[in-house]
Amino acid sequence: MAAPPSSARAAAALSRCSQTDEQPGVVTLPPLLRTKSLAAMAAATALLALQPALAQVSTAQVRALNLARNWAIDNNGGLAVYVPAACMFNTGDGGGACLVSHDGQGYRYSFLGGAPGWQQNNQSPSQETELLISGDGRRVLSVLYNGRPR
Repeated sequence: MAAPPSSARAAAALSRCSQTDEQPGVVTLPPLLRTKSLAAMAAATALLALQPALAQVSTAQVRALNLARNWAIDNNGGLAVYVPAACMFNTGDGGGACLVSHDGQGYRYSFLGGAPGWQQNNQSPSQETELLISGDGRRVLSVLYNGRPR
């Protein structure tokens, strides 16, 4: 027998709940469901409290990461022959391990790259790139290194 549509399941679940005469329009859960819901909510809250807070990544930092990655792709033969390290695609953490420093000079990225699939296939990288990107993420200020891995 097929499962009822979700709207039918929701209606069935609500029919198992009750409305109180003291508070019209307020639906209360049966005691067993209420206990399980509170326990689940407490567990979820505890798990969230244990998670480290995610740092906010500025638009300038994301722009700097994208510029550095695209510069390396363009100057190392294009995506058909060169792919930068996976950390250069992590915009959510601003480049993670590839971000060497961020100060008044700008964003300094250092990363490896190689043939497509080099990281996934545990191959050695063929290229290393180190760039200094402006603080607003719009200009490559300096190519510190772009060559064979040091």
